Amino acid sequence: MTLGLAVGVFAISFGVGAVAAGASVWQTCAMSLLVFTGASQFSAVSVIGAGGSLGLALGGALLLAARNAVYGLAMADRIDGGLLRRLLAAQLTIDESTAMAAAQPDRRSQKLAFWVTGVSVFVWWNLGTLVGALAGNAIDPLTFGLDAAFPAAFVAMVWPLLREPLARLAALLGAVVCLATIPFTPIGVPILLAATVIVVGWRAPPPPPPPPSPNPPAADDAGSRR
Repeated sequence: MTLGLAVGVFAISFGVGAVAAGASVWQTCAMSLLVFTGASQFSAVSVIGAGGSLGLALGGALLLAARNAVYGLAMADRIDGGLLRRLLAAQLTIDESTAMAAAQPDRRSQKLAFWVTGVSVFVWWNLGTLVGALAGNAIDPLTFGLDAAFPAAFVAMVWPLLREPLARLAALLGAVVCLATIPFTPIGVPILLAATVIVVGWRAPPPPPPPPSPNPPAADDAGSRR
Protein backbone atom coordinates (compact mmCIF):
# COMPACT_ATOMS: atom_id res chain seq x y z
CA MET A 1 0.00 0.00 0.00
CA THR A 2 2.82 2.41 0.84
CA LEU A 3 4.46 1.75 -2.50
CA GLY A 4 1.16 2.27 -4.31
CA LEU A 5 0.60 5.57 -2.49
CA ALA A 6 4.07 6.78 -3.46
CA VAL A 7 3.44 5.88 -7.08
CA GLY A 8 0.14 7.77 -6.90
CA VAL A 9 2.06 10.97 -6.12
CA PHE A 10 4.00 10.55 -9.37
CA ALA A 11 0.72 9.92 -11.17
CA ILE A 12 -0.53 13.36 -10.11
CA SER A 13 2.41 14.96 -11.90
CA PHE A 14 1.65 12.83 -14.95
CA GLY A 15 -1.98 13.93 -14.98
CA VAL A 16 -1.03 17.60 -14.69
CA GLY A 17 1.67 17.31 -17.36
CA ALA A 18 -0.51 15.37 -19.80
CA VAL A 19 -3.23 18.01 -19.66
CA ALA A 20 -0.60 20.73 -20.04
CA ALA A 21 0.65 18.91 -23.16
CA GLY A 22 -2.81 19.12 -24.72
CA ALA A 23 -4.57 15.92 -23.66
CA SER A 24 -8.07 15.99 -22.25
CA VAL A 25 -8.98 14.58 -18.83
CA TRP A 26 -10.51 11.42 -20.28
CA GLN A 27 -7.60 10.87 -22.70
CA THR A 28 -5.14 11.17 -19.81
CA CYS A 29 -7.11 8.75 -17.64
CA ALA A 30 -7.59 6.27 -20.52
CA MET A 31 -3.84 6.24 -21.10
CA SER A 32 -3.14 5.34 -17.47
CA LEU A 33 -5.84 2.66 -17.45
CA LEU A 34 -4.76 0.97 -20.68
CA VAL A 35 -1.00 1.59 -20.88
CA PHE A 36 -0.19 1.49 -17.14
CA THR A 37 3.56 1.87 -17.37
CA GLY A 38 4.82 5.19 -16.05
CA ALA A 39 8.08 5.59 -17.96
CA SER A 40 6.39 4.93 -21.31
CA GLN A 41 3.54 7.33 -20.51
CA PHE A 42 5.92 10.11 -19.45
CA SER A 43 8.04 9.54 -22.56
CA ALA A 44 5.11 9.53 -25.01
CA VAL A 45 3.43 12.65 -23.62
CA SER A 46 6.77 14.47 -23.40
CA VAL A 47 7.43 13.85 -27.10
CA ILE A 48 3.93 14.92 -28.14
CA GLY A 49 4.05 17.96 -25.85
CA ALA A 50 7.32 19.03 -27.45
CA GLY A 51 5.77 18.80 -30.92
CA GLY A 52 6.92 15.31 -31.91
CA SER A 53 4.88 12.95 -34.05
CA LEU A 54 2.62 10.20 -32.75
CA GLY A 55 4.84 7.57 -34.38
CA LEU A 56 7.97 8.77 -32.60
CA ALA A 57 6.11 9.01 -29.30
CA LEU A 58 4.80 5.48 -29.76
CA GLY A 59 8.22 4.13 -30.76
CA GLY A 60 9.94 5.45 -27.67
CA ALA A 61 7.13 4.29 -25.41
CA LEU A 62 7.16 0.77 -26.86
CA LEU A 63 10.92 0.55 -26.52
CA LEU A 64 10.74 1.49 -22.86
CA ALA A 65 7.83 -0.90 -22.30
CA ALA A 66 9.77 -3.80 -23.83
CA ARG A 67 11.28 -4.50 -20.42
CA ASN A 68 7.84 -5.61 -19.26
CA ALA A 69 8.04 -8.50 -21.73
CA VAL A 70 11.17 -9.69 -19.93
CA TYR A 71 9.33 -9.34 -16.61
CA GLY A 72 6.49 -11.41 -18.07
CA LEU A 73 8.87 -14.23 -18.92
CA ALA A 74 10.28 -14.14 -15.40
CA MET A 75 6.80 -14.16 -13.82
CA ALA A 76 5.25 -16.81 -16.10
CA ASP A 77 6.31 -19.67 -13.81
CA ARG A 78 5.09 -17.88 -10.70
CA ILE A 79 1.57 -16.98 -11.90
CA ASP A 80 -0.96 -19.72 -12.51
CA GLY A 81 -4.64 -19.76 -13.50
CA GLY A 82 -6.72 -19.48 -16.67
CA LEU A 83 -6.49 -17.11 -19.61
CA LEU A 84 -8.44 -14.26 -17.98
CA ARG A 85 -6.30 -14.41 -14.83
CA ARG A 86 -3.11 -14.42 -16.88
CA LEU A 87 -4.31 -11.47 -19.02
CA LEU A 88 -4.97 -9.51 -15.84
CA ALA A 89 -1.54 -10.51 -14.52
CA ALA A 90 0.03 -9.30 -17.78
CA GLN A 91 -1.54 -5.86 -17.29
CA LEU A 92 -0.15 -5.72 -13.74
CA THR A 93 3.36 -6.89 -14.70
CA ILE A 94 5.46 -3.79 -14.06
CA ASP A 95 8.70 -2.91 -12.27
CA GLU A 96 7.16 -2.74 -8.82
CA SER A 97 5.09 -5.96 -8.89
CA THR A 98 7.93 -7.97 -10.44
CA ALA A 99 10.53 -6.66 -7.99
CA MET A 100 8.35 -7.34 -4.93
CA ALA A 101 7.51 -10.85 -6.13
CA ALA A 102 11.12 -11.72 -6.97
CA ALA A 103 12.22 -10.67 -3.48
CA GLN A 104 10.02 -13.27 -1.76
CA PRO A 105 11.49 -16.62 -0.62
CA ASP A 106 8.72 -19.01 -1.71
CA ARG A 107 6.13 -19.39 -4.46
CA ARG A 108 3.10 -18.58 -2.28
CA SER A 109 4.66 -15.32 -1.03
CA GLN A 110 5.71 -14.42 -4.55
CA LYS A 111 2.17 -14.70 -5.89
CA LEU A 112 0.75 -12.74 -2.96
CA ALA A 113 3.35 -9.98 -3.32
CA PHE A 114 2.73 -9.75 -7.07
CA TRP A 115 -1.05 -9.36 -6.83
CA VAL A 116 -1.08 -7.04 -3.81
CA THR A 117 1.59 -4.77 -5.28
CA GLY A 118 0.15 -4.81 -8.80
CA VAL A 119 -3.42 -4.01 -7.72
CA SER A 120 -2.27 -1.36 -5.22
CA VAL A 121 -0.09 0.43 -7.78
CA PHE A 122 -2.81 0.20 -10.45
CA VAL A 123 -5.45 1.75 -8.18
CA TRP A 124 -3.24 4.56 -6.87
CA TRP A 125 -1.70 5.28 -10.26
CA ASN A 126 -5.10 5.81 -11.83
CA LEU A 127 -6.48 7.79 -8.88
CA GLY A 128 -3.40 10.03 -8.98
CA THR A 129 -3.77 10.50 -12.71
CA LEU A 130 -7.41 11.57 -12.31
CA VAL A 131 -6.54 14.04 -9.54
CA GLY A 132 -3.66 15.49 -11.57
CA ALA A 133 -5.70 15.74 -14.77
CA LEU A 134 -8.57 17.51 -12.99
CA ALA A 135 -6.12 19.89 -11.29
CA GLY A 136 -4.31 20.58 -14.54
CA ASN A 137 -7.63 21.20 -16.27
CA ALA A 138 -8.75 23.68 -13.60
CA ILE A 139 -5.60 25.82 -13.61
CA ASP A 140 -3.02 26.96 -16.12
CA PRO A 141 -0.02 24.63 -15.56
CA LEU A 142 2.35 27.05 -17.26
CA THR A 143 1.41 29.86 -14.85
CA PHE A 144 2.34 27.72 -11.85
CA GLY A 145 5.41 26.20 -13.50
CA LEU A 146 3.85 22.73 -13.53
CA ASP A 147 5.21 22.07 -17.02
CA ALA A 148 8.44 21.20 -15.18
CA ALA A 149 6.63 18.32 -13.47
CA PHE A 150 7.47 15.87 -16.28
CA PRO A 151 11.27 16.16 -16.24
CA ALA A 152 11.30 16.39 -12.43
CA ALA A 153 9.15 13.26 -12.06
CA PHE A 154 11.20 11.40 -14.64
CA VAL A 155 14.42 12.14 -12.77
CA ALA A 156 12.79 11.09 -9.49
CA MET A 157 11.73 7.77 -11.05
CA VAL A 158 15.21 7.03 -12.39
CA TRP A 159 17.19 8.24 -9.38
CA PRO A 160 16.86 5.09 -7.17
CA LEU A 161 18.06 2.92 -10.06
CA LEU A 162 21.32 4.85 -10.34
CA ARG A 163 22.75 2.99 -7.33
CA GLU A 164 23.73 0.21 -9.76
CA PRO A 165 26.94 0.80 -11.78
CA LEU A 166 25.38 -0.61 -14.97
CA ALA A 167 22.36 1.67 -14.55
CA ARG A 168 24.62 4.71 -14.12
CA LEU A 169 26.54 3.74 -17.26
CA ALA A 170 23.30 3.30 -19.23
CA ALA A 171 22.00 6.66 -18.00
CA LEU A 172 25.25 8.40 -18.93
CA LEU A 173 25.38 6.87 -22.41
CA GLY A 174 21.70 7.64 -22.96
CA ALA A 175 22.25 11.29 -22.03
CA VAL A 176 25.23 11.52 -24.39
CA VAL A 177 23.29 9.95 -27.28
CA CYS A 178 20.30 12.22 -26.65
CA LEU A 179 22.35 15.42 -26.47
CA ALA A 180 24.46 14.47 -29.50
CA THR A 181 21.43 13.79 -31.75
CA ILE A 182 19.18 16.70 -30.70
CA PRO A 183 20.71 19.25 -33.16
CA PHE A 184 20.03 17.27 -36.34
CA THR A 185 17.13 14.87 -35.68
CA PRO A 186 13.35 15.51 -35.41
CA ILE A 187 11.68 15.90 -32.02
CA GLY A 188 11.32 12.52 -30.34
CA VAL A 189 14.10 10.75 -32.25
CA PRO A 190 16.80 11.59 -29.65
CA ILE A 191 14.69 9.96 -26.93
CA LEU A 192 14.13 6.93 -29.15
CA LEU A 193 17.85 6.57 -29.85
CA ALA A 194 18.79 7.15 -26.21
CA ALA A 195 16.34 4.45 -25.10
CA THR A 196 18.26 1.84 -27.11
CA VAL A 197 21.14 2.20 -24.64
CA ILE A 198 19.09 0.45 -21.95
CA VAL A 199 20.59 -2.84 -23.16
CA VAL A 200 23.81 -1.74 -21.43
CA GLY A 201 22.09 -1.84 -18.04
CA TRP A 202 19.99 -4.94 -18.65
CA ARG A 203 20.46 -7.76 -16.19
CA ALA A 204 18.84 -11.18 -16.42
CA PRO A 205 16.07 -11.69 -13.83
CA PRO A 206 16.78 -14.23 -11.06
CA PRO A 207 15.51 -17.76 -11.79
CA PRO A 208 12.42 -18.92 -9.88
CA PRO A 209 13.10 -21.05 -6.78
CA PRO A 210 12.78 -24.83 -7.24
CA PRO A 211 9.40 -26.29 -6.27
CA PRO A 212 9.27 -27.99 -2.83
CA SER A 213 9.90 -31.71 -2.80
CA PRO A 214 6.62 -33.68 -2.45
CA ASN A 215 8.33 -36.31 -0.24
CA PRO A 216 10.96 -34.63 1.98
CA PRO A 217 13.36 -37.11 3.63
CA ALA A 218 12.48 -38.04 7.21
CA ALA A 219 14.77 -36.88 10.00
CA ASP A 220 15.87 -40.45 10.83
CA ASP A 221 16.68 -41.14 7.18
CA ALA A 222 18.67 -37.95 6.91
CA GLY A 223 20.57 -38.85 10.09
CA SER A 224 21.30 -42.39 8.92
CA ARG A 225 22.84 -41.04 5.74
CA ARG A 226 25.31 -39.06 7.82
